[in-house]
Amino acid sequence: MSPLSSDELRAIREELSAGTTPTVWFTSSAVGVQEGRSGKVIALGEPAEGDFIQVRPAGSKDVLSFSTAEVTQVKPPRKKPAPPEPAKPAAAKPPANKPAQTAAAKPAEKPAAKPATPATTSTPSPAAKSGDTAAARRKPRQAKPQIGGAVVTLTADQDGQWSVEVANTKRKLVKSTQVPANAVAQAAKLLHDDVAAAVEPLIEAAREQHRARVEQLRAELEAAQAALEELDE
Repeated sequence: MSPLSSDELRAIREELSAGTTPTVWFTSSAVGVQEGRSGKVIALGEPAEGDFIQVRPAGSKDVLSFSTAEVTQVKPPRKKPAPPEPAKPAAAKPPANKPAQTAAAKPAEKPAAKPATPATTSTPSPAAKSGDTAAARRKPRQAKPQIGGAVVTLTADQDGQWSVEVANTKRKLVKSTQVPANAVAQAAKLLHDDVAAAVEPLIEAAREQHRARVEQLRAELEAAQAALEELDE
């Protein structure tokens, strides 16, 4: 599969600007995703960042980062199933009553147990042999490669804004993305008491900043209202 060209990237940016999510397919270079699987492009970063194409694979809620060599807009051909092998005709079994008839034709003084011996031996039928051959030809399923762990990092800036990023040992899966402070507070309470205790001062500082901002805006609103009333007099 051919990687994304500059023209295709330009077309994807235009589709994202129009509010659509273009479809791409993963190449053999994609890490942690099966080749030929489709996905939706959610966003495009700057090419200088390396893995700047944000894609959500089909059937997944996660958004991962990929390079131009790992995705393509060329849809892979559908694999045709192998034709089934024609069934072999089963050979007719020899009649089981012939040894008995032969034994009846011999004199009575000879034992009849020996002619009946061939009837007691079991011979595998051709159908059983073909079943064993087909089972031997079946290849064991290859185990899917296990995806390693990931590191989730939460960061709070001086303005009380929180951001999260996800990375593994090979690359950054999700670049820094802003998250609501209340979501961070709820997650911290669910994780551990020590985590909640460490996060709470940062959340409280953000509350104070927002309260101060509200008071400032309220004062500006009152001043603007007073000026408007003076003009109306």
